[in-house]
Amino acid sequence: MTEEVFLLYSNLQASSSSTPDTGFRGLGHVDSKTDTLIVKIELTAPLSKSGTTSGSTKEATRKHHKKATSKNTIRSDISLEVELWQDKTALRSRKGDTGSVLWKASVDFAQIILQQLYFGNAGDRPNLLDAERLKSSHVLELGAGTGLLSILLSPFVKRYTVTDIEALVPLIRKNILNNNIDHIHANLPPSIKTTVHQYTSNITVQTLDWLDLHALTSPTLRTKYTSAVSPEPVDLLLIVDCIYNPSLLPALISAIDTLTVPEQTIVLVIVELRAEDVVRDFLTLWLAVDSWVIRRIEGFLKGPYAVWTGVKTR
Repeated sequence: MTEEVFLLYSNLQASSSSTPDTGFRGLGHVDSKTDTLIVKIELTAPLSKSGTTSGSTKEATRKHHKKATSKNTIRSDISLEVELWQDKTALRSRKGDTGSVLWKASVDFAQIILQQLYFGNAGDRPNLLDAERLKSSHVLELGAGTGLLSILLSPFVKRYTVTDIEALVPLIRKNILNNNIDHIHANLPPSIKTTVHQYTSNITVQTLDWLDLHALTSPTLRTKYTSAVSPEPVDLLLIVDCIYNPSLLPALISAIDTLTVPEQTIVLVIVELRAEDVVRDFLTLWLAVDSWVIRRIEGFLKGPYAVWTGVKTR
């Protein structure tokens, strides 16, 4: 694993020399100086024959931006737009609070995963999640920050539990309530919709502080804590851009291990590659816990990222 992390950073350094946008870029927030952000996710539809668009109705097609590519083919792209509130003051005044503003990793992850979920393709990238399986899945996100991913991914799942420290819960709730999720996903093909008619009804916002959880030395108390947060077993544990502070790593590993159901829960970790030693320490701590199978997914996210999945075998 140490060699794998070294190679990751070596390749990142090499790519940053030839393509600066794909290399190191500091902390990686989108814009920490504004109270609100408009996040746009542009999805590219596959070409369809004879002026029809696969997986969409005529009404949906009229709403899409169309690009004629030839006399016999048409491309009907989709644009998703989310308005996000940030708490830029808290970023500077509240110690340890980094989730009060939006980070690029969440946007980049959303772009690729939604391309795959909507259209089943994202160029030469490996498919990460199965849309059919997600329909019956409970997703729990750790360190959700502004709540962007819950707004964008909840239509694809049975239940979405979004968590962060107590101070960020009001911001997450505000963003979920201020966005009409049905409207954002108005062009979602019926074949991949969940049975939930009002998507906000399948989102639960909960406080989950890794440090509080880690402070509970008894496994029974930890299980009691996480059961109160999520009474329903977790099928997908989503962790996007939470690997940055070395002092939080033991607590994060405790949360991962406690929330996981052996041979059921898939853990998906998206890491922005900042400090090499922090990433190495995270993986070392995770691997030190018994019964975990961890593997890296290559080629899913371009640029300063790494993606790992983990499954607990017993």
